[in-house]
Amino acid sequence: MTPLALDLPVETERLLLRPHRMEDLDDLAAFHSDPDVVRHVPWPVRDRAATEETLRVKLTQTELLAHGQWLVLAVELRETGTVIGEVLLKWASDRQGEVGFALHGDHQGRGYAAEAATAMLRLGFDDLGFHRITAVVIDGNDASARLLGRLGFRQEARFVDGVHFKGEWATQLVFALLADEWRRGAAPRPLA
Repeated sequence: MTPLALDLPVETERLLLRPHRMEDLDDLAAFHSDPDVVRHVPWPVRDRAATEETLRVKLTQTELLAHGQWLVLAVELRETGTVIGEVLLKWASDRQGEVGFALHGDHQGRGYAAEAATAMLRLGFDDLGFHRITAVVIDGNDASARLLGRLGFRQEARFVDGVHFKGEWATQLVFALLADEWRRGAAPRPLA
């Protein structure tokens, strides 16, 4: 298995997607501690000490050397230098990936998640040669499901009580996008 070559940071019109730094702690703690932000993501509400502990792990998630690894990048607002979220790309298996994202509540609804996710899709499909990228959403996370639809993903599966999530069974929605769909810019209709 050959490591995947990454050209970081990734710049977009308003954002800089870059490896985390210890200086990001205050910005991360601001949204890792927000129950509304973490309601639909796998991590719990974190205090500053827990955020610092997880940040130390994120400092090592800057390359894709093997299947199963996550690339975890800070989403920095270029205008202010503030880290407003995180975006992730997993090397799931041969030419397949998974994307994820989380943004501070004060910065949601402004198109930043779409901008960051689009950059990660470009990285996965255009730079790394992925054939397929998926995203997994907990049922009820309507904003993320709508965003994935706007990006061209189609819902392929609904696993009722498919995961034990934050102390209870939750339904998972699995979305996918193929490289040729990405290149055509086609937005498949979601399943009913």
